[in-house]
Amino acid sequence: MPKKPDKKTVRKDKRKDNRPDRPAPANHHAERLIRLRPLILAAGVDHLLITNPIDVGYLTGFLGGDSWMLIGADDSRPVVISDFRYQEELEPVRPLAEIFIRTKGMIEATGEILRGRRGTRCGIQAEHCPVADMVALSAMLGPEHIAPVGGVVARLRIKKDAHEIALIRRANRLQEDALNAVLRKVKPGRTELEIAARIEEEMKVRGSSEPGFKTIVAARANGSLPHYRPGNAKLAKGRTVLIDWGAVYQGYHGDMTRTFALGKWPGTMKEIYKIVLEAQETAAAALAPGRLAHEIDAIARNIIKAAGYGEQFGHGLGHGMGMNGHEDPRLNPLYPDMALEAGHVVTVEPGIYLPGIGGVRIEDNYVITDKGADNLCSMPKDLKWATL
Repeated sequence: MPKKPDKKTVRKDKRKDNRPDRPAPANHHAERLIRLRPLILAAGVDHLLITNPIDVGYLTGFLGGDSWMLIGADDSRPVVISDFRYQEELEPVRPLAEIFIRTKGMIEATGEILRGRRGTRCGIQAEHCPVADMVALSAMLGPEHIAPVGGVVARLRIKKDAHEIALIRRANRLQEDALNAVLRKVKPGRTELEIAARIEEEMKVRGSSEPGFKTIVAARANGSLPHYRPGNAKLAKGRTVLIDWGAVYQGYHGDMTRTFALGKWPGTMKEIYKIVLEAQETAAAALAPGRLAHEIDAIARNIIKAAGYGEQFGHGLGHGMGMNGHEDPRLNPLYPDMALEAGHVVTVEPGIYLPGIGGVRIEDNYVITDKGADNLCSMPKDLKWATL
């Protein structure tokens, strides 16, 4: 009879053979932590408690969620506060930070760590942390040790490095390939939900962890609703369908929109398609460092207004994107103006929406460069291509 392996050997073999390799955090995560420290001091605190899981992912590469991070303005090691569910998954983060696996509530565990850092004045992410949690921490530690601060990590995230741009570009490729695989099924009689489900399936099989948002498939007159939610409406011959979809790759988002006609374009829809395309391409061509966000929005808006459809374009021209589908900078007059800088990634997505008739929106993603902007998308958008 063969010798039965001992338990120690079995456990060792399982770890070796059944666990995928988990690389250590890349250098860009360590660099982000270094660049964050002076921003913490500038915010008037000596520590920052990061409660937004997306920011924790940006700084460490850990995308599991349900974890907070405490980082000081000095050179002390940051601490990631998590629980048993993520203990193994957090092992690659140890070169960057201590891992504190809590056995009590998050507030209590965080207070315990902060009490060990006497004299600490800790900034709390005001844009994310619930007021109840800030109040609880203040009660535990004393109000003089807690201060709400906003936008500290966001100031780093707004400018994308080469690694981030590559991931956004990859997300765009995934979603373009997914839509191309589905276009042959975009036919009269198919429901909006069916097309949306197939797009999301094709994105996932190509490596997207999830859709960036609820995929919009708006058939016929439903296209006049900018954030329509697909239902059982059927696509029809001689009518349009608007598709807005996005992939997520290693935490980074893509976001595109195309509008199609199934067969011959209805006269009005053909007219507004040409207007929207002109507005989209003209505004995109104007993207460059130093240009103001409101200025770029006005370029597209004025083209649509001059064509007589100004009141039918009621949303902003675009938004920043990265680990969030919507972030700064905003090409939108409803938000504070901002000068564009190299490394910003923005959408350009003008639209015209006609209630009872339909809508047209065309959207690509652009990275601002030293001299202008590069389109991270490659899918066509001319009228001939958009005729199925």
